[in-house]
Parts: sequence; C-alpha cells; structure tokens
Amino acid sequence: MSDLQSAPLCTDALVIGAGPVGLFQAFQLGLLEIGCHVVDSLSEPGGQCIELYPDKPIYDIPAVPVCTGRELVERLVTQVTPMAPVFHLSQQVTEIATQHDGRFEVGTSSGTRFLARSILIAGGVGAFLPRQLAIDGIARHLRRQVFHSGEPLPATAGQHVVVLGDDDAALDCALALTDAPTEASDAAAQRPASVTLMHRRDAFRAEASTVQRMRAACADARMRFIVGQVVGLESSGDTLTGLVVATADGGSQPIRTDLLAVLWGLSPRLGPIADWGLQMERKQLVVNTETFETSVPGIFAVGDVNTYPGKKKLIVCGFHEATLAAYGTAARLRPDRPVQLQYTTTSTRLHQLLGVAGHKD
Repeated sequence: MSDLQSAPLCTDALVIGAGPVGLFQAFQLGLLEIGCHVVDSLSEPGGQCIELYPDKPIYDIPAVPVCTGRELVERLVTQVTPMAPVFHLSQQVTEIATQHDGRFEVGTSSGTRFLARSILIAGGVGAFLPRQLAIDGIARHLRRQVFHSGEPLPATAGQHVVVLGDDDAALDCALALTDAPTEASDAAAQRPASVTLMHRRDAFRAEASTVQRMRAACADARMRFIVGQVVGLESSGDTLTGLVVATADGGSQPIRTDLLAVLWGLSPRLGPIADWGLQMERKQLVVNTETFETSVPGIFAVGDVNTYPGKKKLIVCGFHEATLAAYGTAARLRPDRPVQLQYTTTSTRLHQLLGVAGHKD
C-alpha cells in the first residue's frame, strides 16, 4: 500500500462511485447515521448521467415524469447534502487490502488513503477515464502541456493551442478560446496566439448549431480547422513545441503547439475492480440480494457493477439495491444493535438528520 499520505482517513463506509446510485447510497447510509467518504474518477458527481446523457430526458424516475440526467444529479446532490458525505473526486481507487482487524485499507491514484470498516462499490460500468492520445514521448508533457478530457487547461494567453475532437465539448472549448477578450487587466483572460481544431475528418458529432458557430469562426480567421491526425511530437528538451500531423492528402505538416487539449471524451473501464479478489461473472460482481454483499464480507456492490438472477440495469433498481446495502452495512457495523426501520414521514430523528425538524406542511 502506498504511503503518499501521512495517515489514512478513517471512515465507517467508503462509497466507490458518485453516480446516481452512489449518491443515493450515501443518502441511505446517512439515514442510518453511517458517515461516509465517496471516491470518483470524474471531477464532479454524476457518473453516466453527466458524462453520457446530461441533457437527455429520463422518464422512469418515480414521481418525476421527466428530468434530464443533469437535473437528476442536481436533485440527488441536494438530497444527500444534509448527510455531509466527503467527496474525493478526480481519483480512482487502485488498491484494497484487508487488515487484521477486518477493516480495509484503500489507496487511490492521487495517494489518498482510507481505513474503512465497509466498502460499497457503486462503480456503474467502471471508472470513466479519458480516451488517451497514445504517441511516443507524450508522457513527459501530460498535465503540463498536454491535457485530456476532464482536466482543466492552464492559462492560454499568448499560447498556440490545438484542440483534438469532434463533439460538443471539443468545439465548445475551441470556440471559448477564440471568444476570450482581446483586452483585459488579467493576462490569463486574453486570447491565445492561435487556436486550431483538428479531427480526422470533416464531420462532427456536435450539435449542428455548434458546428455552424465553429465554421463561422474559421471563416472569420478567429480559429482554423485541420483534417488530420497527430503522428508525432516536436520537443525542445522537456518542452512541447509542435505536432507532426498526417493530413488527408497523405502528406504531413508541422503545427506549432504550446498546449494540446485531447478532448476525445471518456470511456468506462472496470479497471482495478477486477483485481480485488471478488467473485465475478461476466465482468460483474456477484452479490447476495439480501444485503448486496459481495463474496468478501464487508464489501457491497450496487448498481450496474453487480449481477444476480433477474438483474435489471435500471437506475430505479440501483436505488433499491442501495437501500438494502445500507441496512446490510449497518448490521455489519453494529452487530449488537438491531437496525431500526424508521420512516421519514414520522421519525423525529430522521427529521433532525435531514435538517427539517420543526418544519410544518
């Protein structure tokens, strides 16, 4: 286990995944007075809803006739806020080790360490990780001059910026750079020296209106679009100075580059979960449907990451699983105390936890 952090964070429950089911898991744990930390590879809560369909309508959430993925996440975040879960974003759980006292020592890609009495995996179809540009010599430029989806760009004033991609995120990024003010007291707010959008063909997945704005910006010489693919890097020592681009006509050309934004989106990968010694079936975690505990006592799995007879990959089913997993966790953490079933309509204790004590209809 890595030792980048002086002491691990102790918690009763560690939730892996901050998608809709992970957020509801934290809420259900809170109702049972179980504090938790939440780890997610993305830079904000939401999981698939935020990354795959933030603006698409969802019609099968109980009592909510229609909402977008983003609206659902916003409501779940609002709901869980009184429970005060501690979020650790932009990092992935990489290792889990069982301790002699039954707790789990957990490490993340950012060096964060936990000692957790229980783990609840709500990882969906896996951690969402950026699609990477794989090319010789790129490693030394990562997060210095080369940035992938989900990573913020540094100040771009006076820089030659190249954006790779064909979806709304890529085009919006390039357009935002061209629209930066030309005069400002803050140098970081000024425009880059140049903005180049690149894709392997002259066709885009972005909305038609976004493509139209991009083409207008190119026509006005505020940015340029190149059909091509990066095949090499030009560097001076550890400094990226340009790209070698294979063009549509079979040739190649150099492009001066100070900053490269590879906006090819995110893809889900099961990743280290497969190496944690949990019983799996077709890349999903096998669970006991009474508590949604996995083959390792103390580790639970809810949502799309698990499997059992009759499993349905629906958000509403994940909410049900999270509820039973919370009760299973409470029984494990407090074996000498029966888990009391309370109702939010009548329980004064739950009203206190939710911050609504004393409210009247």
